[in-house]
Amino acid sequence: MAKIKKFEDVESWKKARELTKELYETTTTGQFARDVGLKDQIRRAAVSILSNIAEGFERGGDKEFVQFLSVAKGSCGEVRAQLYVALDQQYVSALEFEVLSAKAVEVGQLLSGSSSI
Repeated sequence: MAKIKKFEDVESWKKARELTKELYETTTTGQFARDVGLKDQIRRAAVSILSNIAEGFERGGDKEFVQFLSVAKGSCGEVRAQLYVALDQQYVSALEFEVLSAKAVEVGQLLSGSSSI
């Protein structure tokens, strides 16, 4: 197996980037865009996922990388929890919720080693 040389090649980072992009698009319109607190919090949580993966990778040590992956996984949970708030407030449809939540679950699974990182 080839050694990953840069964080941009880490699969969980790629998936977290896609999730973040979709969350930014979702929070730009409708009622979601007007709920500044929730919009900003879910965006920060999503950005935290990919940022922690990148930072942990760049630290160069396995122990530190694992710690940062754990923080990133926690941010996945935060995104999912905030998606429930968005669903309950009808800022997202049930379909949007399912798609975004499934992506957050997938990233979390990658981060926990249920799939390759």
